[in-house]
Amino acid sequence: MNNIGAGITIIGCGSAAPQNKLTNVHLSEIVETSDEWINSRTGMRTRHISNKTESLSQLAADAAQRAIADANLSPTDIDLIVLATSTPDDLFGSASKVQSLVGATRAVAFDLTAACSGFVFALITASQFIRTGVYQNVVVIGADILSRWVDWSDRTTCVLFGDGAGAIVCQASQNSDRLLAFEMHSDGSQNACLNLPYQSQSKSLVPGITTQYGTYKPVTMNGREVYRFAVAKVPEAIEKAMFRAGLVVEDIDWLLLHQANQRIMDAVAKRLKLPPEKILSNIAEHGNTSAASIPLALDAALKEGKVKAGDTIATAGFGAGLTWSAAIFQWG
Repeated sequence: MNNIGAGITIIGCGSAAPQNKLTNVHLSEIVETSDEWINSRTGMRTRHISNKTESLSQLAADAAQRAIADANLSPTDIDLIVLATSTPDDLFGSASKVQSLVGATRAVAFDLTAACSGFVFALITASQFIRTGVYQNVVVIGADILSRWVDWSDRTTCVLFGDGAGAIVCQASQNSDRLLAFEMHSDGSQNACLNLPYQSQSKSLVPGITTQYGTYKPVTMNGREVYRFAVAKVPEAIEKAMFRAGLVVEDIDWLLLHQANQRIMDAVAKRLKLPPEKILSNIAEHGNTSAASIPLALDAALKEGKVKAGDTIATAGFGAGLTWSAAIFQWG
C-alpha cells in the first residue's frame, strides 16, 4: 500500500486470562502473608495463573482474535502482529506461532521485549509502520506468563504476579490520528532493581575451550527502588507527552497505567493532579501481568462502559530495564 502520512486509529480490543485464580487466601497457605497485608500494600486480591497445558502463544492468540473481531475485521486483514512479552514459549520468539493460531496468514509477526513497558513500546513501534504507509492493520499484543518465573517461597514477589494477555487493533486513517504523542526512556544503570537473570554453568568441550549452559532464575525485585523510580519518572513522561500533544491535565479522561501496584497508580495520579476516579484499574482481579496489564485493564474498562469513543487516555508502562514510556491516545 501507499498510505504515507496516515494517522492511526485504535478500533478493537480484546483480552484473555487463564481460568485458575489464585487468591490472597491461597497465598497465605503458601507463604507467611495475609489477604489484608497483600491488599493494603498492593491493591491485589486475586491473580490468574496458567496451568501446565496453557501456553503464552494461545493466550496471546485468544486476545488477538477477540480484538480482531471487535474491530470487525478478519484475520486475513491483518498485516503485522507485534507481540510484547518477556515470557515466550520459545526463546526464539512466539509471535509467529501466534500468527498461525490466529490465522493471520498475510501478517508478518515479531516479538518485542521491554518487560512491563512492552505494550506501550509495541504500540509506538506499530505506529511507525502505519505512519510510514507500510501497513494498514496492525495487532499489538501484550502477554506474559510470569508465574513460570516466580519464586513461590519469596513473599515479596510471589504475591504480585499473574498471567494474561490483551490486544488492540490499530488501523491507518487519512482522516484522523488518535495517537497524539508519546515518550520512551531507558536507564540501564538501574538494571539490577528488577531482574529475571540467566544463571550459567561452565562445560568443558575440549582442553582449553569451555562453553556455558544453564537456565533463568526467578524474578528478583527491589520493590522500594522500583516504587521510587515509577513515582518520579512516570508523571514526568506523561507530562512531556501531554505537552507534545498540546494538552493539559483537564483534557485527560482516563489514566491507564501499568498495573504494578495500586499505591503507585494513586501516587502518579496525585502528582499529575488527576482525581482518583479517573484511574483505570483492574489490579484487584489480575495483579501484575507485566506487558499484558494495560490492554487487560483497557478491555475491562471498555466492557464496563467506562471508556467511550473519543475519550482521551494517558497511558504509561514502566519496569525492568529499567524502562518507562507514555502515550496519549484517543479511543475509537
